[in-house]
Amino acid sequence: MSDTALPPERLLRSPSSIEELGIPRTLIEDIFMRRLAAERQSMLYALCESLGLNIAVGRAIADDLREKKIVEYFALEGRDYRIGLTEAGTKMSHDSQKSSQYSSYLPVPLDQYVAQVLAQKATLQLNRENVRAAFADLVVEESLLDSLGPAFLNDGAIFLYGPPGTGKTALAERMIRVHSDQVLVPRTVEVDGSIISVFDPAVHTEAEEQPVGLDPRWVACDRPLVIVGGELSANMVDLNLDQVSGVYSAPIQMLANNGILVVDDFGRQQIEPNELMNRWIVPLARGIDYLKLANGTKFTLPFELKLVASTNLDPNALGDDAFLRRLRNKVFIGGITPNAFNWILARVAKAKGIEVTGESAAHLKTIAEREIGELRPYLAVDFCDLMIGICLYEGIPRVLDRAMIDRVASVYFVNEEDGAAAAAGSASLAADKTPAGKAAEEAAAETVAA
Repeated sequence: MSDTALPPERLLRSPSSIEELGIPRTLIEDIFMRRLAAERQSMLYALCESLGLNIAVGRAIADDLREKKIVEYFALEGRDYRIGLTEAGTKMSHDSQKSSQYSSYLPVPLDQYVAQVLAQKATLQLNRENVRAAFADLVVEESLLDSLGPAFLNDGAIFLYGPPGTGKTALAERMIRVHSDQVLVPRTVEVDGSIISVFDPAVHTEAEEQPVGLDPRWVACDRPLVIVGGELSANMVDLNLDQVSGVYSAPIQMLANNGILVVDDFGRQQIEPNELMNRWIVPLARGIDYLKLANGTKFTLPFELKLVASTNLDPNALGDDAFLRRLRNKVFIGGITPNAFNWILARVAKAKGIEVTGESAAHLKTIAEREIGELRPYLAVDFCDLMIGICLYEGIPRVLDRAMIDRVASVYFVNEEDGAAAAAGSASLAADKTPAGKAAEEAAAETVAA
């Protein structure tokens, strides 16, 4: 078995009876009828496959609906039956679509989902070697890795803070690499007769080969990494009902269960930092989240994830001491050392086919420290990218020498004198809105037109 394969105790087998599906029989029949209505007629095997049903279970459902005059069998083709809805079945299907149009894989019951998430709780065994391997494609100081490693092993959220452009986002995006195993993610979950959509291809990376015998209602995936930024709003942390389909979309923390949830640019979301932390204060402390359906039904489920928040704002401006206490593992990401800057510049230059010397690297570091007071990793990338544009435009070799660095710097950094002059000019134009000023402006316009 490979390192990423699922252990036998976490491999769910396909149910062999209607009762083992664990969801209300009426819901099973409604989804079965809606799917059959969409197909008009279907071979029973194909219908069962589209619903994630064992063929024996699917035949039992079809036989039961046949006795109720809802389904009819048209023909036997080989060992398979072609079936369709009766007139009464068609009417019942249309009626059920008024509350929900869902007609895909049958959902798994909430209790089974909860049990599976708890069984898949990550058990990390981290040391300097495997943490270093997780961030091998980045130039990261050993002292920083020694701060990140324990933060993963400790309970509570990880808070990355520091000036912009120091690599906080790049580090957060790679944190999922500390995991090497897979988990099972349900396509949908049933709660009190309602359906919550969980599996999302944009978030969950499906294993190339699904385990043999796995219940089709589940998908074997890498541990999820969910990243949200400024678009994060209050409705994204709670259930959202699609009025057309009648299906709920899972909140981001449910999508991230058994994985990592990254809130990038923390403090710049559409929801206030205090409001967001108040929403997650109990889940972070107890590992339990509370959700509510539109009909008022409340239920709990695991909050089994590592929350990572990153910001370039002043942490003290985001909340009070109680707020910051909830973000237990605080890691400062500052500027980089000259040696690290040299490594990054060398890597970027090699990847982009740029010639760079030790003298030009020293000149770039001098300019960086003069302009922003420290060395930051993004400067090497930005200067190389801007230089390439100049070289392509003028048809010259890609050589990052002193003259080219000065040229790029002239368009990259804001000149304080030019900025002040522009501000003064804007203020002058805004102030000169007197009748005399307007008359002079109109006269000048007429002269230009003439």
